[in-house]
Amino acid sequence: NTMFSKGEVHKTYWAITANTPKEEQGTLVNWLVRNEKQNKSYAYDKEVPNSKKAILNYQLISKSERYALLEVALLTGRHHQIRCQLAHMGCVIKGDLKYGAPRSNPDASISLLARRIEFIHPVSKEPIVVEAPLPDDNLWRAIAP
Repeated sequence: NTMFSKGEVHKTYWAITANTPKEEQGTLVNWLVRNEKQNKSYAYDKEVPNSKKAILNYQLISKSERYALLEVALLTGRHHQIRCQLAHMGCVIKGDLKYGAPRSNPDASISLLARRIEFIHPVSKEPIVVEAPLPDDNLWRAIAP
């Protein structure tokens, strides 16, 4: 918990989005407001009452005719941050009905994967890198490099 709060644990996510971002890489800075009743967050371009600053970096990894694969690194950890910020910039995650996808994935998942986690082991001081396998899904296999 201390390592997370100090920003010593780095998590990387992959997201398949319906649109390709205008820039191949960038930093998104928004202010998010969480609606507990809807279990949803809303992104704003400037600070508003009850908002929390949310920052992430993204990079386009690959794309197909219909989808883009983005790598996302969180600099803050907010409720539904990736889903909300990507949707706000016009890149809704495939299958994410809550944030604007037109239809769900067949298994009701969204196309967001916690791909990698990296940190320095607190005792051995060795770097630890754990990478998740791709989902057993034709689209993931087709779009991943």
